[in-house]
Amino acid sequence: MWLLRQVVNSFHVGENNKGLPLGNLTSQLFANIYLNRFDQFVKHKLKAKYYIRYADDFVILSEDKEWLIQQINLIREFLSDNLDLELHPNKLFLRMVSSGLDFLGWVNFPDHRVLRRATKNRMFRKLRGNLSRESLNSYLGLLSHGNARKLSSIINNNFY
Repeated sequence: MWLLRQVVNSFHVGENNKGLPLGNLTSQLFANIYLNRFDQFVKHKLKAKYYIRYADDFVILSEDKEWLIQQINLIREFLSDNLDLELHPNKLFLRMVSSGLDFLGWVNFPDHRVLRRATKNRMFRKLRGNLSRESLNSYLGLLSHGNARKLSSIINNNFY
């Protein structure tokens, strides 16, 4: 915990001086350690059957919309009381999976996933500025995780 405090205290964000340095390898580890209590709460107290978390982004899936609505205040309370965290007011969504679930740069549907438009635009903006072969391969690796053969083909034909 001493090392965690050192990293957190060495990084300052905005007025509240909270946060972890994005992209730092230790941030990934510390997010998992710190949010483990939240994982346990969601799985064992809320009894969420379908729960996914990556760093500080998470999704809870349920066919019962009313149950999901009831969980929001419980989650807010737990995060505030136990972890000194809060849900971002503009990043809380209740929607049908069939309309697409925006998560980690992809819009996920029951039978496929497509790259989020903003992710695609950012990728092509960076591609226009002479990227290394490693960066090109990184983008192709990203695209291999979804329905993006056409985008992969564009990159292979125009940037290699």
